[in-house]
Amino acid sequence: ELGQTLERMAQTLRDQLPASGSGGRGWIPPGTHPDPRPPDEADVVVVGGGVVGWSVAYWLKVLEGWRRRHGMRVLVVERDPMYSRASTVLSAGGIRQQFSLRENIQMSRFSASFLRDINKYLGVPNEPPIDIQFRPSGYLFLASPQGAAELEATVQVQREEGVQVTLLSPTQLKEKFPWMNTEDVAVASYGLEDEGWFDPWTLLNAFRHKATSLGVQSCSGDVRAFVTSTNHLMPSAPPSARIKYVHVHMPDSLEYQPVACAIVVNAAGAWAGQLLEAEGLPRGLCRPPLPIQPRKRYVFTWHCPNGPDLSCPFLIDTSGAYFRPDGSAGNYLGGMSPPEEEEPDPSDLSVDHDYFQEQIWPRLARRVPAFESLRVRGSWAGYYDYNTFDQNAVLGPHPRLENLFSAAGFSGHGLQHAPAAGRAVAELVLRGRYETLDLRRLGWDRLVDGEPLLEHGVI
Repeated sequence: ELGQTLERMAQTLRDQLPASGSGGRGWIPPGTHPDPRPPDEADVVVVGGGVVGWSVAYWLKVLEGWRRRHGMRVLVVERDPMYSRASTVLSAGGIRQQFSLRENIQMSRFSASFLRDINKYLGVPNEPPIDIQFRPSGYLFLASPQGAAELEATVQVQREEGVQVTLLSPTQLKEKFPWMNTEDVAVASYGLEDEGWFDPWTLLNAFRHKATSLGVQSCSGDVRAFVTSTNHLMPSAPPSARIKYVHVHMPDSLEYQPVACAIVVNAAGAWAGQLLEAEGLPRGLCRPPLPIQPRKRYVFTWHCPNGPDLSCPFLIDTSGAYFRPDGSAGNYLGGMSPPEEEEPDPSDLSVDHDYFQEQIWPRLARRVPAFESLRVRGSWAGYYDYNTFDQNAVLGPHPRLENLFSAAGFSGHGLQHAPAAGRAVAELVLRGRYETLDLRRLGWDRLVDGEPLLEHGVI
């Protein structure tokens, strides 16, 4: 039915206009902006131009096929066109298979395959090949005696899903990584394939550039309001509504552009929950609320000439602190999520440098004695689109807003799951069902029923 709705609307819209692209890969040059104004109408409006939003837009164009008389019009709206506060580019850039939830493992495996063949998917004819600078050094999760049983059970689930992961004893750890203090480690899990880290900027811009080459339009603006219509066609059914217009407010202006649309995808990341509080949405139908909040996370970089070599994996300590090599030998980056009661103020992206000195450094130095003499080089802060309900993505159609789809709430693993999540949401929009991965458990039903789907591998 959704596909038929899009087809009918596409037949009535004017021909697809060419859209401006990123002009290349890597850093988006200053002064490069999406189209200055949104169009009057679009088939699908994707709110949020991070890697998840651009992945959704890309897959919509790829999966629509060539049978349509007119191409489906997809619009991506991004309020931060320079990506200065974007979660995508401020992340640590990791990808791993080592999750506890089958859906997350499956998305990681899909994304790893996608990234291996990235030029097949995102390559643009007559342009240089894409290099995301992938470092396949694996993830290494350390478990204390208290956490050993849970880690071993999680590894069993991962193996059932085809993940190449091994368990290492303290003795084996010391042999493989002689720079490590294994005193309080009972067991570790080590990813042998399709784990490591890459450049987030390159992936974002590759999605963006390819999608625009397929006809996706983009604009700079802030979605602050909607116009909806209530559905009274079936009196016996629960009340519902449809979004008819998205109001896109222009940057640094009181002006806004209403965009008529058939489908809206909420890929607003850390602000996805706030989007459902926007003007024009019926409050009674926006229940339960989307429990996604911005959570500030610090990333610190340091230099230690005697530290682990470049074969060092992405290490997650028993304490929750993590680190990985960063670029040339002797450089590293890392961080640690705070306990719930010590969450920093997310109103800005300032960095608390004492947090590294007082909380992270002692944990790292205990695990890697060489880090006792490290020298901090820099830091930054970024946002998790944190799902306070169960730290997992909310994917799929809203239960009461008939043409609204969600693709947010990844709680720190949106970058690595973007290729899979984008395809999944595009399948729902175009075909009304999942075809590649069955991600139904990540839908809204668990929020309505109050039944969290917990992931134990949130870092």
